Amino acid sequence: MKYRPLVVFFILAVISSLGARGYAESPNQVLITNVSVWDGRSDTVQPGVDILIEDNLVKRVAKGIAANGAMIIDGKGGTVIPGLIDMHSHHAIHEGMLEGRNSYDQMAIGAISGERLRDFLDQGFTASRDAGGNVSGLAKAVRLNRIPGPRIYSSGGFISQLGGHADTGLITDQLGDRDILARSGFAHIVNGKDDVIEAARHNLRGGATQIKLMVGGGVASEFDPLHMTQLTFEEMKTAVDIAEDYGTYVMVHGYHDRSLNRAIDAGIRCIEHGFLMSEDTIKRMKEEGIALSIQAVMSLEAFHPDNVEKITFFSADQKQKAIMVNSGAAQMLKWALEYDLIMVTGGDMFDAANVNRLIDNLIILKTVGFSDLQILKTATSTAGHVLSWSGGMNPYKDAYPSLSVEEKAEKGIGLGVVEPGSYADLLVIDGNPLEGIEILKDRDNMQLIMQDGKIWKNTLIPPSHPNFIPVEGSHNPTPTL
Repeated sequence: MKYRPLVVFFILAVISSLGARGYAESPNQVLITNVSVWDGRSDTVQPGVDILIEDNLVKRVAKGIAANGAMIIDGKGGTVIPGLIDMHSHHAIHEGMLEGRNSYDQMAIGAISGERLRDFLDQGFTASRDAGGNVSGLAKAVRLNRIPGPRIYSSGGFISQLGGHADTGLITDQLGDRDILARSGFAHIVNGKDDVIEAARHNLRGGATQIKLMVGGGVASEFDPLHMTQLTFEEMKTAVDIAEDYGTYVMVHGYHDRSLNRAIDAGIRCIEHGFLMSEDTIKRMKEEGIALSIQAVMSLEAFHPDNVEKITFFSADQKQKAIMVNSGAAQMLKWALEYDLIMVTGGDMFDAANVNRLIDNLIILKTVGFSDLQILKTATSTAGHVLSWSGGMNPYKDAYPSLSVEEKAEKGIGLGVVEPGSYADLLVIDGNPLEGIEILKDRDNMQLIMQDGKIWKNTLIPPSHPNFIPVEGSHNPTPTL
């Protein structure tokens, strides 16, 4: 017991040395002064304003806000933008789809996932839509503040046919065998309408916010060539009917016209990938309001013939499929831009080398003609709009408390925007990313990262400042000023 004061002093010293990084229990009100604000919707920033945050919501955005008792943070002329949203994450996948079958049990996969969630926050991604895997529990743990991470809109386990893109079984399996990853909830292998009903309801019962179907061949899987069309129309329509019964929507994995048009016929609302689609299918998406989710680094860079050999966990056949995807990606994206589709972006990057490259997934779109503003909207306001399609399954319902139910439905869910009533998910950037999104790649330019009103990173206040709050840092702490 005689060592107790020394131990307490040592612990406090270690915490302070880690810097202003990690979740801080912020005061009831935080006032960020001396900033420009890009609200996620507008074409320009609003200069010289303050932002008042109360609890986890934005209270006011105006010039000269007075707030007695608020924690005051001088933004030093930086630009406030909404927290970024990654719309195609795989929090349950790390070194390829089979790692959880061949190398680690689910306890280890969960631990690795927890570390990777911090990587999302470090890059300014305060929300994500998981595109398949057993992550609904992870999403709940984040929502209930058990672990730090981006808000997760989970699809639950992939829904895939036997021999489809999420079939992780063995070639020696016999009928009725069930792979260990399927038993863990990573995927549901369905054959027929009844299987789809059970799988979709199982996911939604477990907290999924939307349903993910595999409707075509994939690159990272063994059994399915890209030309395949997977799931019958009846199976797809069944999933859409179940989703609609729950007030949400279906997103699909696919690359080519036949599979994707069948999915649109069935009533799906969002296409993932689609890099081998024709111009006619792009036109149809525009006419019917179908969203496109873009994985630009994977399609334009990682799957390029000069780079695909670097993907060490791909077989020779998988590498050839990757090159095929790359062959159509640039043209498809130019059509998508020309026809002004509803577009969101998601990295689809999960291995250790690439999970920290989520900003690159945005920047690379400039090579096919996207402007900085168009790119930023894919990861903010448009992403929030697509997330709102989850309707009653949306787990985050606190935004815009003064509005009626009807007004809230019109306004959205308060993510991907910075405006009164929205969630306090925001970044303070040294510079203006609308004039060059590349500045987001230098993490030193992200001076403050706030999620749900909680401060994850803050280099605007040095430890000597009276408003400095020492917090437990992350695994890669940023030095304080």
